[in-house]
Amino acid sequence: MTLIIYLLYYAVAIVTLFFHFTGQLERWGMEWLVLVLAVTVFPVVIYL
Repeated sequence: MTLIIYLLYYAVAIVTLFFHFTGQLERWGMEWLVLVLAVTVFPVVIYL
C-alpha cells in the first residue's frame, strides 16, 4: 500500500513539473501547486 502512495506522489510530481516548465500551470493559475509539492518533500526527506 505504501508503495502505491509513493508511486502516485511521484507521478503527480512529474506531471506537475511538466506543466510548470511548459507554462500551463501559470496560465491556469495553479502555480501554487509547485510550492505545495515542494513543502511536502521536506518531511519525506527528513523521515528517510
